[in-house]
Amino acid sequence: MAERRCILAIESSCDETAAAVLDGDELKSNIISTQIKEHQKYGGVYPELASRLHLQNVASVIFMALDKAGVKPEELTHIAVTAGPGLPGALQVGVIAAKTLAAFLNIPIIGVHHLAGHLYANEYAGEFHFPLVACLASGGNSEIILMRKHLDFSIVGQTLDDAIGEAFDKVAREIGLPYPGGVYIDRLVKSHP
Repeated sequence: MAERRCILAIESSCDETAAAVLDGDELKSNIISTQIKEHQKYGGVYPELASRLHLQNVASVIFMALDKAGVKPEELTHIAVTAGPGLPGALQVGVIAAKTLAAFLNIPIIGVHHLAGHLYANEYAGEFHFPLVACLASGGNSEIILMRKHLDFSIVGQTLDDAIGEAFDKVAREIGLPYPGGVYIDRLVKSHP
């Protein structure tokens, strides 16, 4: 019989502090603390503020995820953490929390590529059929990915300057809409068919 696998995952790449617990193949908890309200007055993410808010929230988010999952820290077998890309200071908070907890519990740490995380999150919607082409359009990155099989993918195209999320934020700011721009632009479009 296979040994139990219980993973704590930590994410802090931009403006959300998140932690989730995966017990075997079952997602037991997924706690997200958003910073949207704090960044709205700047019209976008203010990196130094994001880092400070991650530092303020990371421990409570981790403990809430463990509590909701009904998992004690000593039951964890691995810790996964977003290692990049993202805001350097924000990433550092999650990585330090993960390394500290992994060292204390004497368990392995797994660095996760942020965009690979976005890509593989789609497997919860259904099984992948290879080869496939994926469009990753997040706040800070926009890429077209060719995926030949699991863990065998390459970037076919990507933005050279602003990612789609950044472009939405800039357009929204210019026309007087609040942050995050994509949400408000979407609402505006839907209200004017």
